[in-house]
Amino acid sequence: MSVALPAIADFTYQASATRVVFGAGSLCSLRSEIERLGRSRVLLITTAGRRDDTRAITELLGALCVAHFGDATMHTPADVTQRACEAARAANADLLLTFGGGSTIGLAKAMALQLDLPIVAIPTTYSGSEMTPVFGITEQGVKRTGRDDRVLPRTAIYDVDLTLGLPVEVSVASGLNAIAHAAEGLYARDGSPLTSLMAEEGIRALASGLVALRARADDLAARTACLYGAWLCGAVLGSVGMALHHKLCHTLGGSFNLPHAQTHAALLPHSIAHNAAHAPEAMALLCRALGVTHDAGGALHRLNLTLGITTALKDLGLQQADLARAADLAVQNPYWNPRPIERGPILALLENAWSGAVPVALDPAALSKEARA
Repeated sequence: MSVALPAIADFTYQASATRVVFGAGSLCSLRSEIERLGRSRVLLITTAGRRDDTRAITELLGALCVAHFGDATMHTPADVTQRACEAARAANADLLLTFGGGSTIGLAKAMALQLDLPIVAIPTTYSGSEMTPVFGITEQGVKRTGRDDRVLPRTAIYDVDLTLGLPVEVSVASGLNAIAHAAEGLYARDGSPLTSLMAEEGIRALASGLVALRARADDLAARTACLYGAWLCGAVLGSVGMALHHKLCHTLGGSFNLPHAQTHAALLPHSIAHNAAHAPEAMALLCRALGVTHDAGGALHRLNLTLGITTALKDLGLQQADLARAADLAVQNPYWNPRPIERGPILALLENAWSGAVPVALDPAALSKEARA
């Protein structure tokens, strides 16, 4: 009896060095995780307005917490990074502890580049940044991104209980942001069978979890599925390179100050539709994860509508007059994408996403000979 064997392409895979502690109540392990790293002078990093959370963390840490910086800001402005570094130096901190979402983790990463300090992350959203060596710093209206192993957190503590108070609107936007990591990971040039498995499972867990969470915000099983999915999607983001979608989101965030997660959510259906004809195998996996047979971009758009998330970039503050400049910025600096980087189609993508229209997928038969190359 002969069995058809799957075709396995050559690949390279590097496992993350981040230690993961996952589960309800896992915050209680914080002190032991810090001591395991041999550190004793912690700088706690949060966003503004988290007074109760800050008090709880500092009480848990006791003498281990020597300072608190509470001004982490979206897109990691360079001036905020400098102030935070000064606070760390003044306190003689030997570890950076983040409590919150992508803004706090992003700030710690920018600090780690300058201070060479380890990071322990307690994510309370689904951004996935805690699983990646990717950093971003915004200066003079431009967001510069890169990869450096020094910014990868040593430990990530995923306590599902800490996500129960996350507002539904923030939860769904953050979850769709995480789905974007895995969706682009499915067609990454440096992907592997393992990252594809993680991506598909992460998307499936998040999509189903977010729908259940929208129906009941305190559903612990739904919150657990979402945090599990976010971990997987973050692991994908940390293992492979991203493409056009993430480039556009960094451009819109860094240059036009659009909210990070909501921008990912609104743009993703259009980015996927834009690349669909050039990544058919990835689209098949994405469709399977979303529970549909075809049109992954359309399925993501419908998921946004089901979750009640903003589908139009104009509702996030982007002006129509900004679209041409955004397209110009997006084609600067070469980067890989399954479909060739061309200003005209990218501008059309942005125009559709700006208006909130149903995403448009290009029929493969309509592709020019040059576009197929």
